[in-house]
Amino acid sequence: MSVEGTLIGGFTDHHVHLQLVDPSRLRDSRLGRVLDLGSAPAAISALAADPPGATVSYAGAFLTAPGGYPSDRDWAPEGSIREIADVDAAEAAVAEMKEAGASVIKVASNSTAGPVFDDDMIRAIVAIADRLGLPVVVHAEGAGEAQRMPQLGVRALAHTPFTERLSDVEVSRQAGRIAWISTLAIHDGAAREIALDNLRRFHAHGGTVRYGTDLGNGDQPADLNPAEVAALREAGVRGGALIRALVPVAATAERRFVLPAHDADPFDIVPAPPAHEAARRSHAQTSPHTRAPRLSHPEGSR
Repeated sequence: MSVEGTLIGGFTDHHVHLQLVDPSRLRDSRLGRVLDLGSAPAAISALAADPPGATVSYAGAFLTAPGGYPSDRDWAPEGSIREIADVDAAEAAVAEMKEAGASVIKVASNSTAGPVFDDDMIRAIVAIADRLGLPVVVHAEGAGEAQRMPQLGVRALAHTPFTERLSDVEVSRQAGRIAWISTLAIHDGAAREIALDNLRRFHAHGGTVRYGTDLGNGDQPADLNPAEVAALREAGVRGGALIRALVPVAATAERRFVLPAHDADPFDIVPAPPAHEAARRSHAQTSPHTRAPRLSHPEGSR
């Protein structure tokens, strides 16, 4: 049987918490890769070493200010938080995550739930992480939190800003400097409307949008999430733009799918037939290396 289309390694969910779900649910999903943005380093590195169908990349522990979010949350797994009091503690924590195999660093900056880092500390964490080749992703919540992150060198926001409507000038500035991970479907009411409005304008300004669900937050499928896809479309991220938000830069897991067209409905992917798999294995044997997935846009910063 011949299947025409583009061979892909499944889709990527750029925001999950695998310690809060049964990861075996990923085995039959359309996902080829997930990015875990907050788990105990030992637990998530062990899971990544024996992945549940999808390749697992991860940040390891949340880095937060002493007493900061989510240190007081019952849902936060034991060992998943590092409270950072000074630059020395930041050096140690980032080095620990790197040693544990992290590919990004996750910072929590939620001023509605406790203390947050000042600008100098975030700059220091970004500089330390940069030296080790780790981009910084921030949960920015509370008035002014999302606005200060691009100027501090942060590479991505873990959530589309949902606390307040950003000005058009601010959205335009962010579109050229930072990626946003969507997570629209976790919201309802005013927060959802704010997030949709912000993302709609961010996308219109050419900002880099990454599909992410915050899997582990509420009852969600461990698969391509129809509610998140619908919310992205509502924000204007459709067709080829939606596929770019879903498909990572590099190859992902061993599973392979065929996407019928570059702007196809993502739910139309089908498992790759054996002929595609054989061709892929032959190519892999002759390829000198596989590039690690990155948060940056595949065509460079915009």
